Amino acid sequence: MYDWNDLRFFLELSRQGKLVRAAARLHVDHTTVSRRITALEKQLDVRLFDKSPNGYRLTDAGLRLLPFAEQIETSSNRLYQEIAGKDARLGGTVRVATPEALGSQVIARHVPEFRRDQPDIEIELVAETRRMSLSKREADIAISFSRPESGRLVAWKLCDYRLRLYGSRDYLATHPPIGRVDDLSQHDFVSYIDDLIEMPELRFFDNTIRNVRVVFRSTNVSAQYNAILEGIGLGLVHCFMAQREPRLQAVLADQVSVERTYWLLVHEDLRKVARVDAVCDFLTRLLGQDPQLMMGD
Repeated sequence: MYDWNDLRFFLELSRQGKLVRAAARLHVDHTTVSRRITALEKQLDVRLFDKSPNGYRLTDAGLRLLPFAEQIETSSNRLYQEIAGKDARLGGTVRVATPEALGSQVIARHVPEFRRDQPDIEIELVAETRRMSLSKREADIAISFSRPESGRLVAWKLCDYRLRLYGSRDYLATHPPIGRVDDLSQHDFVSYIDDLIEMPELRFFDNTIRNVRVVFRSTNVSAQYNAILEGIGLGLVHCFMAQREPRLQAVLADQVSVERTYWLLVHEDLRKVARVDAVCDFLTRLLGQDPQLMMGD
């Protein structure tokens, strides 16, 4: 038999990725964490982590153990609540993968609200325009442009959102007027780098405006946004970003817009893990509470 107390050390190292950080969370020395992990690996006769210059990464065996260890942690917290009649404070790290714009411009602004309710849960926000695997535990929660068609994932709709065509007021004042879609052929545009787009949902211009003259491209939404603000050209901007910026003006708002949906995804093994469930509830409430922000006026 293994010592199931060692699972606490396994869980914290899997979340932190580094011995020193795991030790600090557990209030022990890093050598203690290393010793307990070694003991657990010996008892189970498997290697649970691969060590690299970047830290500790779960092996396939570690990935298989992880959901069982988390179920034991959740049951232990529930036992404490039921038997002792006290609330066990939720703690640990939850990694959330989101599209860049949503993560940086909406979720990050509201993290203090979550921290007031759950001070012991640390959110790691990976706000990038690339897919991350929940099955490989690259993230605990993901917000996606589409609902998955396969895999052991639980998914639900968070909200609809809209992008419109915007330009800076300075740009629009010094370039030909725009009264109809055909007038856009006289203008410059900002967009993504076509061959570096991993997600087909980001190919906005393919289904809206044909044969645009793109003069600046970036994989980074913030870079595109700043380029549009500086008058480099027109571009599609999320309404939740543009509404906060008086220097931007919508162009052909009734004729050019893109509507999409954000979906929350979580692996079914994590769905009932308390800290993950707390973050899921936070994201669901946050993105469902203000449709006007997400869809524009």
